[in-house]
Amino acid sequence: MLLIILGLILWTGAHYWKRLAPDHRAGFGDKGKLVVTVSSFAAIALMVVGYRAADFIHVWSPPEFFRHINNLLMLIAFFVFGMSATTGRLKGYWRHPMLISVKIWAIAHLLVNGDLAAIILFGGMLAWAVGSVILINKAEPNWTRPEPGPASKDVLLVVITLVTFGVAAGVHVWLGVNPFG
Repeated sequence: MLLIILGLILWTGAHYWKRLAPDHRAGFGDKGKLVVTVSSFAAIALMVVGYRAADFIHVWSPPEFFRHINNLLMLIAFFVFGMSATTGRLKGYWRHPMLISVKIWAIAHLLVNGDLAAIILFGGMLAWAVGSVILINKAEPNWTRPEPGPASKDVLLVVITLVTFGVAAGVHVWLGVNPFG
């Protein structure tokens, strides 16, 4: 559990650095991006290794049908994440699509995992995403939605969403966790 918590702290610190200490972050210039990138990869490694190594401490037993809700939410999370990169009609539909997708991802995983390590990991990432939206909106309250592009790019987004969802499901199966039953 300690590695998960350290990973969450490192992840949060790296991502909040710009918002909580903007002058300090600005002093690093482009090297600050490297610090955030390296810190993010290290945080992910800590969280993954910590989660895989954590003892199973039962907290609650999710109903079996939550697996289907999880899969639907994950499909939506991939789509919403992709909205941050699309140049189609959905471009800029939401202000924070990446953070919204992290929230959906975290909630989906909290629904199907009833152990303490999962609650710490996914609950921590949910808290980070909520905090990030609050900090960004406070620092930059005015937002102008970008002009949407062609609908054909949204069709491409759907295709990419389905492919990445399939790959993620395949990785889960490969790791011994079948998301479909």
